[in-house]
Amino acid sequence: MSNARTDLQGRIVSDPNIMLGKPTVRGTRIPVELVLEQLSYNLDPEELIAAYPRLSEDDVKACIAYAQRALKAKRLRTLTHREQPAGAHSTSV
Repeated sequence: MSNARTDLQGRIVSDPNIMLGKPTVRGTRIPVELVLEQLSYNLDPEELIAAYPRLSEDDVKACIAYAQRALKAKRLRTLTHREQPAGAHSTSV
């Protein structure tokens, strides 16, 4: 299972020279955001892959996993921020 997760993680990249640094599927200019948006309209990954032939099923899974990790990280940052004592300011960006 951990090997699959590592493989999926390597499929998503952020390069400031590609799509203004948005997370994209490696080797493409397809943003994770686009994949998730298309899935929200139609949950059939086969149709998504047919519409974007450079995508694979593992790419779609990697986009979903990326979004899940991003939401989890945001939730953890929010919880950490709430736990700070009154008057304390976070120095991290």
